[in-house]
Amino acid sequence: MPGSDNPIIRVEKVSLRFGAVTAVSEASLSVAAGSMFGLVGSDGAGKTSLLRMIATMIQPSAGTITIDGLDVSTHRRQVRDRIGYMPQRFGLYQDLTVDENLKFFMDIYGIRGTEAKLRRERYLGFSHLLPFAHRPAGQLSGGMKQKLGLASVLVHEPKVLILDEPTNGVDPVSRREFWDMLRVMQNDGMTILTSTAYLDEGEQCDQVAIMHQALILETASPQAMRYGFPSLEEAVISRIQEVDEELRNDSFQR
Repeated sequence: MPGSDNPIIRVEKVSLRFGAVTAVSEASLSVAAGSMFGLVGSDGAGKTSLLRMIATMIQPSAGTITIDGLDVSTHRRQVRDRIGYMPQRFGLYQDLTVDENLKFFMDIYGIRGTEAKLRRERYLGFSHLLPFAHRPAGQLSGGMKQKLGLASVLVHEPKVLILDEPTNGVDPVSRREFWDMLRVMQNDGMTILTSTAYLDEGEQCDQVAIMHQALILETASPQAMRYGFPSLEEAVISRIQEVDEELRNDSFQR
């Protein structure tokens, strides 16, 4: 399995069902420590459901997930100490300032006193938000809100960062700056698992998995996946169309 050398995240035959609806079907992937892994695919493919299971937010219906050797179902608290999870709609408090939002998240993790001051400088500086520390979050641009969300997730300094389409709807310049920040964190040793709607972002990952109709179709490096195609986008579209055609043929034969 790609990414199996020194894996920090293991997902083995994981499924998620809501009654008759299957959101994720027997998904397996392995993410190497210190790598950047991207989930790509169409809306409704199951990416968010899979990430929420990995982040301990939902219990899998079947299969196992481990992070840093800990089962996410039986060691949720220990796993949460090791991860930072940023959903599509991160819960910033719009009436609180940048500073107050960051303090709120530090309080949750018991980070106070001198250490809180150090981390405030570190992560607001890292995200270029120090000049806006006293501005209410509701008055920030979309890109700045995402940076504040990232800073809030990073304050407890997790080993693994899980991001669900973090740049969706963000302007191109802010999107590039956000990914520059991710690259710095990876260079510092952080493992990053992200879903993205942008295939050019997938190009920046070490490994990419295509998700479609609750299934992981393929996992490979971006270079291997786009072999024979002019771009990763065309390779992914071709693979999805191929699977849809197979499903239509199976349905017709039945």
